[in-house]
Amino acid sequence: MLFTFFSLLYVFNQLASTLEDRDDWSLREHDTGGHLIRKTPGLEGLRDREGLDRERSESAAKKRIDERSHLAVVACGPRLEETLTMLKSAVLLSKKPLHFYIFAEDDLHDSFRNALVSWPRAVQTKFNFTIYPITFPKENANEWKKLFKPCASQRLFLPLILKEVDSLLYVDTDILFLQPVEDIWALLSHFNSSQLAAMAPEHEEPRIGWYNRFARHPYYGKTGINSGVMLMNMTRLREKFFKNDMTTVALRWEEILMPLLQKYKLNITWGDQDLLNIIFHHNPESLYVVPCQWNYRPDHCIYGSNCQQAEQEGVFILHGNRGVYHDDKQPAFRAVYEAIQKYPFGENMETSLLHPLEASLQSTTNTYCGRASHLFTKKLKQSIVSVQQDVTQRR
Repeated sequence: MLFTFFSLLYVFNQLASTLEDRDDWSLREHDTGGHLIRKTPGLEGLRDREGLDRERSESAAKKRIDERSHLAVVACGPRLEETLTMLKSAVLLSKKPLHFYIFAEDDLHDSFRNALVSWPRAVQTKFNFTIYPITFPKENANEWKKLFKPCASQRLFLPLILKEVDSLLYVDTDILFLQPVEDIWALLSHFNSSQLAAMAPEHEEPRIGWYNRFARHPYYGKTGINSGVMLMNMTRLREKFFKNDMTTVALRWEEILMPLLQKYKLNITWGDQDLLNIIFHHNPESLYVVPCQWNYRPDHCIYGSNCQQAEQEGVFILHGNRGVYHDDKQPAFRAVYEAIQKYPFGENMETSLLHPLEASLQSTTNTYCGRASHLFTKKLKQSIVSVQQDVTQRR
């Protein structure tokens, strides 16, 4: 019995020692932050640590890439400066990194590249850019290129060209961001399982609506949609089979575009935007409709203010269609464009952008849009304060 007692005591001592060693090794495998330090001793363990560090680095890099907002624009003709001003507004107000996909005529490529690389280095760290040629399906290239405005229908083919891009925000060249791009990018997470694109209505007030009064083709909802700002989950768009009025068979995106053009080309006025209206008329479940302050145009103020969401929260994205940035028809829109265009990089945005803009807008109150111009600066002011606070904290 005595021999058995001491034998059991020995076994328990050995077991306790083993458990203690294992716990100690486990503790030595982790630093105070709970990070794995070494799986095995010696050089092998160091190699494991190096591999782990590399994995962490790659994971962090991937996370930074995933945080990017992907922004596409199509520029043809005399749209260089307007496009650069749009990109400038995006860079100035965004806190997260951006990737620009610039589709432009060949003779504009060098001008875009030279302008963007001339921006201050601190600004360049906030974005990457890729420049692409204008390309259409070979068999109908001229027909697509001349549809509506030069190159405008290029946007229809972005999901087929940028095959590796999961999601994309397309904007016209005459867009100005008055709040960070990542705010509209975040709307992707609001899509339900069937939605693959987001756009704003063409009109809020049916009495002045174009589609409901003049369209000779199907259109989305009561007043149609405007495609100047279009947020897309392109993976879903490429996979979707779209219902249509040409065949009982649902068609993929690359299959539906040309038949639609052939059927409706004599009845469409606004080119590719009309084709999008036709597509989402037959597939309304696929569209996420955003409020009008995400695509605020002169139509929302020239007959009196008719964008209620902007009245409450301000304008998020300004859309200066009809060339209003470059003529005297809507001086309030032009004032915003020129304030951003003339702002010197690196200066205090509150004193060198916001205050001059507010002073310029004071002289536009003789117009309906000028009377609503406080809506243009409401969100912009908040965005500028937020960005400058972020800069101060980083310092």
